[in-house]
Amino acid sequence: MRVTRSNAKGMDFIMANDLFGGLGNLGGLGDTLGGLMGGLAKSGLLPKDTPEGKIMAAQADLTDFQKKESELLLEIGKKAYEQDPQAWPQDSKLKLIRENIRATQEALDSAKQEQKQANAVKAAEDAKGRCPACGHKNTDGVKFCQECGSPLGAPAKTFCGQCGAQLAPGTRFCGECGAGQSI
Repeated sequence: MRVTRSNAKGMDFIMANDLFGGLGNLGGLGDTLGGLMGGLAKSGLLPKDTPEGKIMAAQADLTDFQKKESELLLEIGKKAYEQDPQAWPQDSKLKLIRENIRATQEALDSAKQEQKQANAVKAAEDAKGRCPACGHKNTDGVKFCQECGSPLGAPAKTFCGQCGAQLAPGTRFCGECGAGQSI
């Protein structure tokens, strides 16, 4: 890594060009950091009249053009392949890759479903022994809430003391008339 320091118009700039330029093989991290540095070069935060600023700006432009070229070639290749898949010797490899994508997607969907079921079981276990009136988590085997004394098992029906509307357990204010409720 080469770090240079240049002073332009009383401002101190630290350049780590080799660090960001050498990260191209890290799954896009180098492109991201290089793009940030290129953005700095284009934004005016780095002086354009210095050799370092010119290099950073040129590297950012080069990276942008290379990315556009790759995207265009990818688009051309897809269209050419779609016209005659058997004309390409890589067709069997592509079919294998697509089969792997399909199988991996199925495995991912299955794992997500498994996770959803596990979460539902965990939620049911968590709700077990929880008081329907106050929400307190009670120890297993008790018949009445250890916090408020409400019976456990079937949710206790509660009604508004002012208008008589049925309330959800733990409701502090009636949804029909707005009256405060004692819990």
